Formats: sequence, structure tokens, C-alpha cells
Amino acid sequence: MRILLVSQMYPGPDDPDLGTFVAQMERALRERGHQIELAVLDRRAGGKVRFLELVRRVRAAQKPDVVWAHFLVPAGLIASKVDAPLVVTAHGRDVRNIGSVPGVAHLTRSVVRRASTVIAVSEYLRHELEERLPDARGKTEVVDSGVDLERFRPVEPAEQLASPAFLHLGSLTERKNVVRLADAFAAFGRGSLTYIGDGPLRPRLEGRDRVRLIGRVAHDDVPAWLSAADVVCGPALIEPFGQSLLEAMACERAVVATRIGGPPEFVTSAAGVLVDPLDVEDLTWGLEAAAGLPSP
Repeated sequence: MRILLVSQMYPGPDDPDLGTFVAQMERALRERGHQIELAVLDRRAGGKVRFLELVRRVRAAQKPDVVWAHFLVPAGLIASKVDAPLVVTAHGRDVRNIGSVPGVAHLTRSVVRRASTVIAVSEYLRHELEERLPDARGKTEVVDSGVDLERFRPVEPAEQLASPAFLHLGSLTERKNVVRLADAFAAFGRGSLTYIGDGPLRPRLEGRDRVRLIGRVAHDDVPAWLSAADVVCGPALIEPFGQSLLEAMACERAVVATRIGGPPEFVTSAAGVLVDPLDVEDLTWGLEAAAGLPSP
């Protein structure tokens, strides 16, 4: 089957961590014998003007049997102009924008009506989408992004980190709740906390005792960093799915996960702990509880 994959997020030389879940699914489809043509953006820089480039790439693509878009708007909107059956995957922010960003609800409704199938990466996200946009009811399926078990498994650690070694993988943003995590770690009082990723809250994390900021790393290096940790933390204010947590569990690491969003659908008591992301005391307890768990 000829598939045109359209995404506003895809890993590139300057942003190796951007949309790695899209590249993972592309690779799986190629391994199954499908022909994939990419119309993607592989950098964060450029503002909204870069979406014009995505439009050009979609228009230049050969006619596919199916077009598969990641994110409802804008990628799904751009992909909806292709003369082929449309499948569109909602990942989270695109759903949160419905009703909160002017005009997005109308544009998303047109994408959903045009689509043959809408995919949500968690049951939580399906519910959120259908509540915000009733047109999605009856045509939305839940299919999570999965994890590549050949890549994500215990490997030689990137470094030897002071134990108990806590690690956060993701952007340093308010939604990812990285400052409360650092506060909880300070209250915990021992071990080390390593952040893999970058973002606007980096200055609020710099200079803290036993906290290291590595920055962004290539996707191929992520398993080694996960393997260096005892516990991988994902206490986001809201997490539509929780890709890094699933990858950590594949590397046999315990996790501390937010209870808001998708993680409760796959984080069991044997694999980690769920916490209230707004409660630093609860998060501190979660660090201690997860540090005492055996490898899942």
C-alpha cells in the first residue's frame, strides 16, 4: 500500500527528539512492506510560516492509496485536501486546542468529518476528543503509539548515575511539571535527578544540588539513558499518552507517572506509582515508593 504520511513533527538534525513516535510508526509500516512517502516538518524553528512548506510537500507528493496525518490541525487539515482516504491520529495538544484556541474547533470538525477513521492514542484522549467534538463519536478508535522492543530494552548505561537515579525525559516546560519534580526531589534528599531534554524552564532547574541537565539527545541514545536510571519520572500536569514512560518500562525501569491522562491505562502497581502532579508531597512520596520497587 502507498501511504502518504503527513506530520508537523518528525526528528531532524537540529531536533532529534521531535516526533520520534511518528518515525517509529513509519519504520514499523515499512517493515511490513508498505511504501511510505513523507511530507513532514523536522524542526521546531520557523513559526507558523513553516506550515506553508508542509502544504507544498503534500501537494508535491504522489497520489497515495491512503493519507495518514499526525495531529488533527494543522497536519490533518492540510492532509484532508489530498484525494485519498484520510486517517488522522490525535496526540493531545491538538485536542486541547479545541475550544481553547479560536477557530480550531471549526477546522478540527472539518477534518474529523472528512476522515475515514480518527485514532486517539489513549482512551482518555478519545473521551476528551468526543466530549469537545461530538462529530468524532462513532469513528474514533484507540491505538496507542506502542514501543519498539528491539530498540527499547536494557542496554549498557550512558553513565553511572548516583543512586537512586531519577530521570526525566521530555521538554522542560510547564506542562511537563519539571520544577515540581525538582522540588520533590530536593525534599526526597538523596540520589540524583537527570533531565534529558530542553525548554524554557531550564533556568529554573540550573544550579540545583544533585540535578543535571543533559539537553536533547538523539533518539538512538535514549535507551542508554533510560537504562542508567533507577526510576523514570513523568509527572506531567496532563499526559495524553506517556510515550517515555512506556519506553522506560520496556527498559525494565520503574516509573513515577501522572494520574491525569493516559498513564493509568498502562502503569500498574508492579511497574510504578501514579501521583497527583500538583501535590509536591505526593510526588515526593512517589519518588520514594518507586525507588523501592524491583525492576518491572
